[in-house]
Amino acid sequence: MQPISHPSPNFGPRRDGLVPSLIVLHYTAMPDPEEALERLCSPEYEVSAHYLIHRDGRLFQLVNEDMRAWHAGAGTWGGMDDINSRSIGVEMDNDGASPFSEPQMATLEALLPEIMQRWNIKPEGVIGHSDMAPGRKTDPGPRFDWARLARQGVAVRSGTSDPIEGLEIETFRACAVKLGYSTDIDDTTLLSAVRLRHRPWGEGPLAKEDLAALPAPNHFLVENTSG
Repeated sequence: MQPISHPSPNFGPRRDGLVPSLIVLHYTAMPDPEEALERLCSPEYEVSAHYLIHRDGRLFQLVNEDMRAWHAGAGTWGGMDDINSRSIGVEMDNDGASPFSEPQMATLEALLPEIMQRWNIKPEGVIGHSDMAPGRKTDPGPRFDWARLARQGVAVRSGTSDPIEGLEIETFRACAVKLGYSTDIDDTTLLSAVRLRHRPWGEGPLAKEDLAALPAPNHFLVENTSG
């Protein structure tokens, strides 16, 4: 699909020869889409993304895919750091509390396969900002329809793990880390991050439903220490 060019000055070269292996999804957390677009293109704020998808379905390209946009910040995924150098950032025009619009989701569904094909990114590599920065970020949030993306084969499907005997936090942590979550966060933060992605209606202490909500083991990542 052909995006609308709206260049941002907030980018640089990818470090250490890295190429994208992840796509990180965000929401703008701003009620005004034009204000969000302006901020992502303002040198004052030093933030950007490769794409912004307007609530009306329009697609803006702010940074070329081969360059390093400034969208992810501190965090890790699958043992990898410097996520900005390893990812394509997609901002969704959303205030963080509202449903994502149908035109917007349709544009995302059309965009993701194109990016994935260009960079050989698997569904396991399509993650939320909250996945790689647990406790610091919550986007794209509990209203985002991950199941819809999974049905299209552009994200992993939740709730496909076989039953796991016992209900130990160590078991849950081990499974979450294999998915890609950081080892350097406390149990409560980890549970909240996993639920945001795979079981956003979940509340209270760890439950067997949290383990059951995880993707099947064949979707677990292998740690990548390159770069």
